[in-house]
Amino acid sequence: MIAHMTVQLDHPLEQIHIPVGGMTCASCAGRVEKALKKISGVTDVTVNLATEMANVESSNGVTRAILEQAIVDAGYTVPQTEKVKVSEQSAVSAKNIPKRAPLLEFTDGQKVVIAALLSMPMVVPMVAMPFGHHWMLPPWLQLALATPVQFWLGARFYRAGWHALKAFAGNMDLLVAIGTSAAYGLSVVMMLTAPSDATQHLYFETAAVVITLVMFGKWLEGRAKRETTAAIRALQVLMPSTARIIVGVVEKEIDIGDIQVGDLMRVRPGERFAADGVLVNGHTHADESLITGESRPVNKVFGDKITGGAVNGDALVDVRVSVIGAETTVNRIIRLVEDAQAKKAPIQRLVDRVSAVFVPVVLVIALLTMLGWGLTSGDWAVAVINAVSVLVIACPCALGLATPAAIMVGTGVAAKQGILIKDAPALETAHRITIVAFDKTGTLTEGKPVLLAAKSFASSRTDMLSLGAAIQSGSEHPLAKAVLRAAKAEQITFTPAENIRALPGRGATGTIDGAVVLLGNARLMNDEGVDIAPLQERAVVHEKEGKTITWLVRGGALIGFFVFGDDLKPTAKPAIDALKAMGIKTVLISGDNQFAADKIAHELGIEEVYASVLPAKKAEVVAQLKNNGNVVAMVGDGVNDAPALAIADVGIAMSGGTDVAKETAGITIMRSDPALVAGAIEISKRTTRKIWQNLFWAFCYNVVGIPLAAAGFLSPVFAGAAMALSSVSVITNALLLRRRP
Repeated sequence: MIAHMTVQLDHPLEQIHIPVGGMTCASCAGRVEKALKKISGVTDVTVNLATEMANVESSNGVTRAILEQAIVDAGYTVPQTEKVKVSEQSAVSAKNIPKRAPLLEFTDGQKVVIAALLSMPMVVPMVAMPFGHHWMLPPWLQLALATPVQFWLGARFYRAGWHALKAFAGNMDLLVAIGTSAAYGLSVVMMLTAPSDATQHLYFETAAVVITLVMFGKWLEGRAKRETTAAIRALQVLMPSTARIIVGVVEKEIDIGDIQVGDLMRVRPGERFAADGVLVNGHTHADESLITGESRPVNKVFGDKITGGAVNGDALVDVRVSVIGAETTVNRIIRLVEDAQAKKAPIQRLVDRVSAVFVPVVLVIALLTMLGWGLTSGDWAVAVINAVSVLVIACPCALGLATPAAIMVGTGVAAKQGILIKDAPALETAHRITIVAFDKTGTLTEGKPVLLAAKSFASSRTDMLSLGAAIQSGSEHPLAKAVLRAAKAEQITFTPAENIRALPGRGATGTIDGAVVLLGNARLMNDEGVDIAPLQERAVVHEKEGKTITWLVRGGALIGFFVFGDDLKPTAKPAIDALKAMGIKTVLISGDNQFAADKIAHELGIEEVYASVLPAKKAEVVAQLKNNGNVVAMVGDGVNDAPALAIADVGIAMSGGTDVAKETAGITIMRSDPALVAGAIEISKRTTRKIWQNLFWAFCYNVVGIPLAAAGFLSPVFAGAAMALSSVSVITNALLLRRRP
């Protein structure tokens, strides 16, 4: 365990998230990553072009200021934000609101409109010319219109391109800056050297329109990007800004940031719960659809957990606050989804390697295009324009957005359905799953066993329950809770045993009045040399019915056995059927006896069963299933499932389970519905399909477009439109994931 390490870091690893402005393509993201990785103490960096965010893992006291300076030195900006306090403790309460721009500064949308208005007078004559209309503007007027577009509105391309050049790197801005400057410069030279009476065909409109189209494409891209974070924004607005707290007999309204653990919170019908807690007064229904994806209101009675952000249905209730701030369910979901969106899928790393060499290769192709056309035809004007077309069509914007855009939308869609995907590799791997292994209790069954009978050999039922409850007092095991509930229902008093010790996968032991008491399965009895033969025949009858048997021994003498029943979840059979329809093999791995496991498997149609498996052995079974190239998912909910969840290709935890299971798994099902396992795999398939579609189109634009441009079949204007369209089409295609299949 990390807590027991003898060597401690002076500064523990820290996650720092920094917004990055000015990135335009995958090459930009790569440059920022390289700049941040050079800093001593930075252990890992991921820069996401779609979210425009750098996620830095660092140690040795690396400050945010140092990281921000490195981003600026690389030629990019760190957008300054001001914090608006809604709550000091809520992770989403301090929302980053961009500072207001100066009055004379235009927005990106306004700049696009200005560029279009300036370019239009030059474009209209070009369009009218094939129809016999000659409305060409005088050269000096074309120069006057094109210059502000080139050097004012297009200044961003020069700034970013210059920084890339200084770093001996390339990006989209450099390609646009070189290409449009060549068209603009060629036009100026032609205007100054041509005879005064000659008809001049200049290319000012080419430079201006390309810049306008690129700006328009980036504006559309920005709007589309905001759509990809719709799921996160929907979660961020769930928490109310105030809450009503009962102080003595007085009801007091306070800011959400002032809520403390232990406060008694009163919630009226139709209001949202302001924090996680436990229902202590009243009976209601809660709408948790935006959190768990469960469309039907959930019945809530005394003692039930309440999720902050859910809507109180039909009654006035009081809730005892148990969790506040960053650790509430909503805030943890937001944090995990944002982290998942920030991480790179394995395929993205391949794209990054391609992008690193892409721009230099394009510059070489453009140079060869210009030299080839110029030397063979002697028409250097045409040669320059064809080279410009190559530079413009090749901008790798779509390439950088293809994967992160799909992952952002995919994780958002999953979150809305109650499937929390914690990392991109899990999302990308899930579509290849060939085997799904299920734990039984709490995963396929309700996880709330009921004590059906207490078969005594040498004691009364009351004595058995008293002994069982004494051994199980304080345990969170489902069978222990069943014994304690039965003892409470029958008003049986007991004193907790001494020296209580859990025996994972076998049972528990303790001391009562000096005698050692054992409560556990047949494996424990065998290990301790207890003879259960006198009652074994009666126990087998229950086991064949799918019941769970727990034996009770005191001072080495057999007392009897308990019989437990646990109902299957209503969606368990449809869940297995859905997986089988997808061609996925299902396996049951259970610590329960062979009879019980076989019966459950038979009812559900599960093809392979591993019964009486100790917790430590579950991971070995999963490792065994992974042989022969199988991709295995493990679905579980308990502490004993954590090793198996970790070793599986994809670990899937049920939300009703332990925190250990949920932290280990790559995917968490936000409601205890095994049918969502197939849903998670389906979302993975759809997302991966979109990633490949996006990469295909992104490469297609370049693979097809560059040769056409080099051959002179694409004008720079058309190339600019195609380049802008490529980025927008990639994001739009990713957004189609939000549609139901």
